[in-house]
Amino acid sequence: MDRLYEFITNIITEIIDPLLVLLVTAGVAYFIWGVAMYLINAEKPDERKKAQKHMIWGLVGILIMVAVRSILEIVVSTFNVSLPY
Repeated sequence: MDRLYEFITNIITEIIDPLLVLLVTAGVAYFIWGVAMYLINAEKPDERKKAQKHMIWGLVGILIMVAVRSILEIVVSTFNVSLPY
């Protein structure tokens, strides 16, 4: 059983955590890109709509990654796996 807990801990700390950080960073960058495009194209309604979509999808991506992290914490606490952080 200890090997299973160690395996789960390694999967979370070595694969899932860095992947979540990367995806949240990508979501923030996408959102910031949308804000920049919205400000640059302030007088072009079509471009502003496209920039709004970038901002919305950036926020959706960030929210999904936060939800994944929360679900992961619930699963970890359910199985009493201790993580090193």
